[in-house]
Amino acid sequence: MSLLERLNNDMKQAMKNKEKDKLSVIRMIKASMQNEAIKLGAKELTEDQELTVLSRELKQRKDSLHEFDKAGREDLVEKLRTEISIVELYMPKQLSEEEVSELVKQTIIETGAKSKADMGKVMSAIMPKIKGKADGSLVNKFVQQHLS
Repeated sequence: MSLLERLNNDMKQAMKNKEKDKLSVIRMIKASMQNEAIKLGAKELTEDQELTVLSRELKQRKDSLHEFDKAGREDLVEKLRTEISIVELYMPKQLSEEEVSELVKQTIIETGAKSKADMGKVMSAIMPKIKGKADGSLVNKFVQQHLS
């Protein structure tokens, strides 16, 4: 089942169950995916493109959560936490820190990186492998650790 089919089925279910928050988030995700397809001039998005849209939606919410948390807006923080949990339902299984660390080590060996000057080379090689499966800041942290 494609992501779009899954979103449509979940949207129907959310309507039946009167789950306003879930319905709203699913509609936002679908709208973002449709906008991306229009922008790319494609009829349908590839899985990789869908994952890019989902990752962007999740990142936007996490960034907003951080800002609202700093501002002490608990009402919005709770709403965003709910939205994040819904978006995460559609993301691929996340890699553990150990798995990310192991992938970073392998990529450093593959690229022949020796120092922090090679960090860009390592990051550009590893990000396509873990797209949507781990947070970029976590990957960055491990790359810095292993290259120092």
